[in-house]
Amino acid sequence: MKQHLLVFLGLLLGCGALAADRPNIIFILADDLGYGDLSCYGQQRFKTPHIDRLAADGMKFTAHYSGHNVCAPSRCTLMTGLHPGHGYIRENRGGLGSEGEGQEPVPKGALELPLILKRLGYTLGGFGKWGLGPVGSTGDPLRQGFDRFFGFNCQAVAHNHFPTHLWSNDVRIALNNPKFAAHQKLPAGADVNSPASYQAFSGQDYAPDLIGREALKFLRENKDRPFFLYYPTTVPHLALQVPQESLAEFEGKYPEQPYPGGRGYLPHRTPRAAYAAMITRMDREVGRVLDALKALGLEEKTIVVFTSDNGPLYDGLGGTDAEFFNSAAGFRGRKGSYYEGGFRVTCLVLWKGRIAPATTSDRVTGFEDWLPTLLELIGAPEHTPARVDGISFAPTLLGRRQQPRPFLYRESPGYGGQQCVRVNHWKLVRQYLNPGSQQKNPTPPTLELFNLADDPLETTSVAQQHPQIVEKLGAIMKKQHAKSDLWPIRALDDPSAP
Repeated sequence: MKQHLLVFLGLLLGCGALAADRPNIIFILADDLGYGDLSCYGQQRFKTPHIDRLAADGMKFTAHYSGHNVCAPSRCTLMTGLHPGHGYIRENRGGLGSEGEGQEPVPKGALELPLILKRLGYTLGGFGKWGLGPVGSTGDPLRQGFDRFFGFNCQAVAHNHFPTHLWSNDVRIALNNPKFAAHQKLPAGADVNSPASYQAFSGQDYAPDLIGREALKFLRENKDRPFFLYYPTTVPHLALQVPQESLAEFEGKYPEQPYPGGRGYLPHRTPRAAYAAMITRMDREVGRVLDALKALGLEEKTIVVFTSDNGPLYDGLGGTDAEFFNSAAGFRGRKGSYYEGGFRVTCLVLWKGRIAPATTSDRVTGFEDWLPTLLELIGAPEHTPARVDGISFAPTLLGRRQQPRPFLYRESPGYGGQQCVRVNHWKLVRQYLNPGSQQKNPTPPTLELFNLADDPLETTSVAQQHPQIVEKLGAIMKKQHAKSDLWPIRALDDPSAP
């Protein structure tokens, strides 16, 4: 009996030693950041020097795709390794927790990435916006492998960067901010040019600052053990709100038209300045993370990823001006679309000493690929579940040749119902697959084929000229869609649909 106990203890100690040798992972996820919103991706109207360090010291991807074209399902793809045709969460759906706070919860054991890392000995912290289940539900981050969470559980609450509360694990933390709705207009008769008219839409505690502070605290407290720091910031998602010291850097730099409200979210006197200030303040927070790694001597022991959950918003919504900033880098489409602008996103990966600096990859990659990629990078590829859609691109990151991805598939029941699939430079897009039940004359489904090599901005469909390619990509679409009772797509699931 004593001998068996010694063997068991030896195995435990061996596992602990192995875990201690694994690299840390920091995964920073911006919210609604466009492909063109970083200076290392071409932004000209403001600079992001700290995030640009990731490009200078690591690898920049030019064909990386978020998990979806909206928030919650994109995060589900990231955490499960399943594309939206197989994943549990396929669209945003909120108001499901206590007091209407929280999104559709993922089932128990669904989020393979954090759960596997936990079993491998990692300490996990999440800081920012969750969106995969209310506090106390099966989707609570504390029930999906995380040891620590601080931030917004609910995506709708995160529409206000000066909220009345945040969540610290399962405890609601009151903030020093007044209560106000995140979607409203200026009062009738208010002077749109007076700063005083907008003072009611701010407070003392700026949530992104508090979240960044807790993320740094987690990093420092866990410097001596392997950690997974998941940092899904709420920036630059609307509403347009930023502390005055950051706003002052950009006031007067751009021609402005005050946004009084009326197209969602909160009014702002200088919306362009606010957008630039939000992103550059986020850039400062990323710089603090990188500086902390250097100060703690963890640069060569930490994989750092920066990307975005989907593309930028359409112009005018909430006062945004994606055209002025070229936020989509010229690509067609915005958030909610499966044209390139809606889900082709920035992606930067740093691992000092392992990933060659200042390198660029045009490999087609997606959020479902992160689970197998990270497990391979930390030396645990055998823990990748058999049923994942992701393909590890660790060889690409480490400078080795890889076969091209066979295909990348996306679908959504929202925004009229959509599918898309990319194979090499060919991309097939189907829309209007989910007409509303109340529509008398719904738009019939459309089908477009684009040659991204010749037409990267998707200006002209060539479906009629290439029927065989349409048939080939259409067969992939059909095979990759699994019916979901929660998220039906009528044209795919109902044989009688037009």
